[in-house]
Amino acid sequence: MSRYSCSSLSLTTIVQEAGISAELIGASDVVITGIAQDSRSVQQGDLFCCVRGQFADGHAFAEQAIRSGAIALLVDTVQPNVPGHVTQVVVSSVRDVLGSVASATFGHPSRELKMTGITGTNGKTSTAYILGEILKAHGVTALVIGTLTGERTTPEAIDLQHQLRVFADSGGTHVVMEVSSHGLVMGRVNGILFDVAVFTNLGRDHLDFHGSYENYFAAKAQLFTPALAQHAVINADDKYGQLLIDVCEVGVTTFGRAVIDYVRVDVGSVDFEWNSLSVHLSMGGEFSLYNALAAMTAAQILGVTDGDIVNGCERVAGVPGRFESVPNEEGIGVVVDYAHTPESLEGVLHSARLLTEGRIIVVFGCGGDRDTGKRSVMGEIASRLSDVVYVTSDNPRSEDPSAIIEEIMKGTRSNIAVVHSCVDRFEAIHDAITEARIGDIVVIAGKGHESTQETRGVVVPFDDVEVARGALLSRKKNDR
Repeated sequence: MSRYSCSSLSLTTIVQEAGISAELIGASDVVITGIAQDSRSVQQGDLFCCVRGQFADGHAFAEQAIRSGAIALLVDTVQPNVPGHVTQVVVSSVRDVLGSVASATFGHPSRELKMTGITGTNGKTSTAYILGEILKAHGVTALVIGTLTGERTTPEAIDLQHQLRVFADSGGTHVVMEVSSHGLVMGRVNGILFDVAVFTNLGRDHLDFHGSYENYFAAKAQLFTPALAQHAVINADDKYGQLLIDVCEVGVTTFGRAVIDYVRVDVGSVDFEWNSLSVHLSMGGEFSLYNALAAMTAAQILGVTDGDIVNGCERVAGVPGRFESVPNEEGIGVVVDYAHTPESLEGVLHSARLLTEGRIIVVFGCGGDRDTGKRSVMGEIASRLSDVVYVTSDNPRSEDPSAIIEEIMKGTRSNIAVVHSCVDRFEAIHDAITEARIGDIVVIAGKGHESTQETRGVVVPFDDVEVARGALLSRKKNDR
């Protein structure tokens, strides 16, 4: 949430260009030269946007922003005792209009770009990554925005619009971005009209934020309205995808297993036939097939040729932390995956089962300060679909790791898998890899690409892939 300079613009022009309803209290001809929503970064001549957040209300920092040089405030509650030289732009909700205001401030950069937005519970990152490679194979300059590129899956509106402006000014042409349910509810993508909006699937996640599946689905569905998208690409094999198809207000193209033939799924690759062409993707797992189909279908809508689509898929070398195979000479499979929802964990374990006649050993946990209801559900899935389960810490955050593990363990008690609990994730990964026999697959789930672990406010380096490599090296030494 940085502060950015902009071309000199009057408040009247910004309001008109943003297409919002607003009342200006003070001089309407005030010209701003910057925009910010963090009072600590405000400079002389800025518009300070008083955003109501989860933990703080920007209106409370209006005075600080004025002292730092703000000459205009974007507010949804008129602020008292504001100096006469400061103009208040009063709207019904700062959060709702911020994207449009930021877009207008930076000259509507998304209008100069081909925009693709991808939403869904699982598969957003991989789909975006694959589509990015396809677009590169097509010879265009593409920017991918999402989980692997920033602190937030979908950046805050001001940060996002500035990033789009910089990219457009550098000659970029296509943007592929993950659009989270949080981002939609918080209006972060308002002010953007996506050329293509992609729906991957819907499962259980973020119910601590949304409260119910209905609210969660409604949040995702916002992307598929005329205000935000021109065309929809929807997974027809997902039940919520079918529901979305029925209510979608824009043109729809679907994807699913029905459009492909001769599928072969391996630990580190997927091969299939599509439009009479052979497609190879260096990513394993059944879900990788759907992610590829989503990206390929979106690429078609964007005008990419079938040949470039196939070539783009072949360029994909794997996505960090997404069914990422850890090579070894021990005769065992080791896979690291970001699976942190019931559906994604189930998908990963189903894929692992198709790839081995040996045992499946899974290491996983659940994050603290998040949806507690999914913990026992994931415990049940892990113990039903695996042979050996190591329940361990993920990112406990402010919660007691042992208490989280106990909630997960409640779901494991009706199944026959051998279940261990181990608070130390490092130890759990080492124990699982040590226990594995030739032909087994060890699935390390939950953190994927993440390189840190947070416990009681302390963040320490922790990379599942690196820990797995260390465990494999120790195993190899002990086998000598």
